[in-house]
Amino acid sequence: MGVEQVVVTSEQRSTREKRPAADVFARRLLFIPEGPASASDDSAHRIFNVSIAISALRCLLSYVVFPILAPLLGAATGVAPLIGIPVALVALFFDAVGIRRFWLADHRWRWAMTGIYATVMCMVTALLAADISHLVK
Repeated sequence: MGVEQVVVTSEQRSTREKRPAADVFARRLLFIPEGPASASDDSAHRIFNVSIAISALRCLLSYVVFPILAPLLGAATGVAPLIGIPVALVALFFDAVGIRRFWLADHRWRWAMTGIYATVMCMVTALLAADISHLVK
């Protein structure tokens, strides 16, 4: 008598189970259509790698390149917002795409990844706000 492992795909789950209210709300917020998953787990992982790398680049620029290396190389410190703002906007875009991709894939870690993305997006938004305030001064 062996124990048989049953793997339930996201397509089977979406047709058999009713989604929790929080899932329904998140799917509506992200404009995810009802029905089976329309993206693969691999595509969600790939976009995660890209979006986190861009966000990391934004943080690296803010905390290493602009304050330490730019003055050593004689670069003007006023150019930091001009470079930081576009990089932050691209990072935020890819973070939003990444969240949506995890939900499109109906990935089992979609809530955890949404939390990670939200945290990263808050940090990048804070840097973006600092850059904008720097430009306004």
